[in-house]
Amino acid sequence: MNNTKKTIALVAHDKTKNNLLEWAKSKKECLEKYELIGTEHTAKLLYNVLELKVNGFGHGPDGGDILLAAKILEEKVNKVIFFIDARSPHGHEHDIQTLIRICVIKNVPIALNRATANLLLN
Repeated sequence: MNNTKKTIALVAHDKTKNNLLEWAKSKKECLEKYELIGTEHTAKLLYNVLELKVNGFGHGPDGGDILLAAKILEEKVNKVIFFIDARSPHGHEHDIQTLIRICVIKNVPIALNRATANLLLN
C-alpha cells in the first residue's frame, strides 16, 4: 500500500455515474489528497470531466469488481466508494456481492451511496 497516501477506489454503475460525478465535484479538493483508483470507464469519466487523476483498471462487468476485490485482499485499498444502481439487475451481481463480502472480511469501509460516501471522507 502506498505509504504516503491512502487509496480510495471509485466505482459507479452506468446509471449512477452522473451522481458520482456530482459528488466527486463537490469533494474534489478532499479526493485529491488520496491515491485514487477505479474501474476503467469511471476513471476516464472522472478525469475527462473533473481532471481528477484516477488510475483505471478493468471494466466492472468484465471482471473489474473482482480485480478490485483482489486489490483489497492485497491490502492496497483503504476505502471503496461504489455508487450502485440498486434498481436494475446486473449480470455480474455475483462479482458485486463478492466485492462487498471482501470489504466486510478485510474491514475496508465501503460506501454504496452519496450519504455513506460523505461519511467516509469525514
